[in-house]
Amino acid sequence: MLERYATGVHMTTTSGDLPHLRLASPTPATQPFRNQQVDSPMPFGRYVRAAHPTQLRDEPAGRLWPTRTIDNAPLWSSVDLRDGNQALAHPMDLHRKAKMFDLLVGIGFKDIEVGYPSASQADFDFVRSIIDGDRIPDDVTISVFTPARPELIDRTFEAVRGADRAVVHLCHATACLWREVVFGMSMNDVRRMADGAAEHMMRCADTFDPSRFLFEYSPETFNITEPEFTLELANSVAAICGARPDRPLILNLPTTVETDTPNVFADQVEWMDRNLEDRASIILSVHPHNDRGTAVASAELALLSGADRVEGTLFGNGERTGNVCLATLALNLFSRGIDPKLDFSNIDDIRATVEYCNQMPVHPRHPYVGELVYTAFSGTHQDAIAKGMAALQQRAADTDRDVRSLAWEVPYLPIDPKDVGRSYESIVRLNSQSGKGGIAHVLETRHGLHLPKALRRHFADTVQLLVDASGTELDPDRLWDVFRAAYVEVEAPLLFEHCRRENSGPGISVIVTVTEDGRLIEFHGSGADPSSALVDGMRRAGHDIDVVDVTRQAPADRSCPHGNPVYCELIVDQVRSFGVGLDDSTTAAEVRAIINAVNKVRGGVSAEPIH
Repeated sequence: MLERYATGVHMTTTSGDLPHLRLASPTPATQPFRNQQVDSPMPFGRYVRAAHPTQLRDEPAGRLWPTRTIDNAPLWSSVDLRDGNQALAHPMDLHRKAKMFDLLVGIGFKDIEVGYPSASQADFDFVRSIIDGDRIPDDVTISVFTPARPELIDRTFEAVRGADRAVVHLCHATACLWREVVFGMSMNDVRRMADGAAEHMMRCADTFDPSRFLFEYSPETFNITEPEFTLELANSVAAICGARPDRPLILNLPTTVETDTPNVFADQVEWMDRNLEDRASIILSVHPHNDRGTAVASAELALLSGADRVEGTLFGNGERTGNVCLATLALNLFSRGIDPKLDFSNIDDIRATVEYCNQMPVHPRHPYVGELVYTAFSGTHQDAIAKGMAALQQRAADTDRDVRSLAWEVPYLPIDPKDVGRSYESIVRLNSQSGKGGIAHVLETRHGLHLPKALRRHFADTVQLLVDASGTELDPDRLWDVFRAAYVEVEAPLLFEHCRRENSGPGISVIVTVTEDGRLIEFHGSGADPSSALVDGMRRAGHDIDVVDVTRQAPADRSCPHGNPVYCELIVDQVRSFGVGLDDSTTAAEVRAIINAVNKVRGGVSAEPIH
C-alpha cells in the first residue's frame, strides 16, 4: 500500500471505480526544495487574455489612484430590483418587489433601479404600481433600464409616465467579442446604434416633461472594450443628452464579466476620468460584477480612481457570481470611521427580508451579515476577543464613560456587532477547536463568573473531551449544565445542609452540617476565613485535605446572577480537585466550594492526580 503515497502521483477517482493513480509532471530541477508543486493537468493555456492598456503609464503624472484614500461615501445605486431580479431562479412577484423596494428606501437608498419594464409585464406593472400608488418618497429617484432599441425605449418611457423624477438607463454592449460574435456589428454600426438610441431617448423625453428625467448610459462590457472607443461613445452620448453640470449624464462603467485584477479596472476608470471631454457634466459610475471574486476590491479601487457612484445589490446577488455587495462596501467605510450614508444597524432583519424576496440564503460567512462572521470557534481567537472585550470594559470603567462611546478596539472583530444589531452572545461558540479563553468568555458574559486561570484550564480540558467525543458544537446552555455538574452541584457523598459562623478571636469558627449515607455529620473548625475553618474541621475528622487556592469574586461585582461565587482548588487524598460555590451568603458559598471539591474526589468524579 505504500505506493499510494509515492511522491509525484495524484490520487483520482471516477464514478463507480476504485481510486487509481495518475502520473504527474516531475518537479522541475530548478524549483526550490520547499516548493513541491507540479504542473496541473488543467488546460490553462486556453485562457491567455490580451491586455487592456490604459496609457496611464505613459502619462507624465502616471497613476494617481494608488496615492489616494477614500474619505466619503459614494452615491449608492441599488440594482436589486433589476439586475438582481434578473438573476433569480424565481423572479420576484409584485409583493416581493414591493417589500424589497420598501427595504431599500428604509436603508437610505436615494437612487433605486426599479426594473426593466420592456422585458416583462411583471416589471412594467411594478413600476406602474409604485408611481400610481404614490409610493416613491420625494427624495428618492427611481431608475428604469432599457436596451438601445427604439421600441424598447418607447415601452420604458410608458412605464415611467407620471413619475415626478426618473432616470432612464440606456445600455448596449460595446466589446469586440460581443460586437462580432453576438451582434455581428462593426465599430461604425455600434456608433450609429449608440447615437441613434440616445437621440430617440431624447425625443421620447421631449414628449413628456424633459425636466423630470435624468439619463444614464452604460457601455456594457466596458472593461474589455477598447478604451478610446468607449471614450468616443461616452462623449457622443453625453453631447446628445445635453449633459451639463446642473443636469449631468450618469456614465456607468460595468465590469460585465470580471476578467482582470482590480488594479486593471482602476487604471481604466482613472483613464476615463481624466479624458472625458466635459468631466464636470458626468457622474462617473461603476457596476462591478464578481466573476473573479474581487468585485468589492474593484469598486473600492474605482472610487480611488475617480468614480462618484457605485451600482450593486444587497449581499451581492446578481447573474453568475453576482454584483458587488453594497452592504460590504458601506460597512467597510463604516469600519474605517466614515459615514456610509446607509443604515445597516438592524442587519439581521435586512438579511431576512432579502432572503425572503430573493428566495435565496445569504452565506453564513458573508462579510458583516453572515450568521457566523462575528463568531470565533478557534481557542486563540476566543482568548483574544475575550481579553479585548474585557480591556474595553475596563477602559470605560476607568474613564467613567459608556463603553459604546469609546473607540472600538477588539482583536478579530473589525466592528462592534451591536452597531449592526447583533448581540455578544454568539461572538464565541464552542467546539473541538475552542480553548479556555472562549469557554471562560461564555461563562463570564452569560453568567457573570470570572474563573481563576487554573480552573479555566481544568474546565477547558473537560469541555475538550466532551466535544471531541460528540463531534458537535456545545451551546451555552449545555456548557452551563456541564459546568454545574462538574463543580457546582457535586452532591455526593457529602450533601451540604447548613452552616453557622462564629467569631473566634482573630479568626472565625464554623459548624458545617452535611449528610453522608443518610447520616447527619458536623464539622467544627477554626481559621482565618470560612473555607480554611471548614478544612480545619474536616482534617480533625480525619480527611486528607490541603488548600491550594481560594478565590472569592468581589461582592461589589453584581454581574453574577447566581450569588457570590467562590472558587477553590484543593489537594484531596493526593488528588487535585476544583470546586465552585454559588450562594447569596459568601460564607455558604465558600463552604459549598470546599464540599464540591471534596466530593469530586470522594465521589469518583474526574479529577487530576498529583504526581
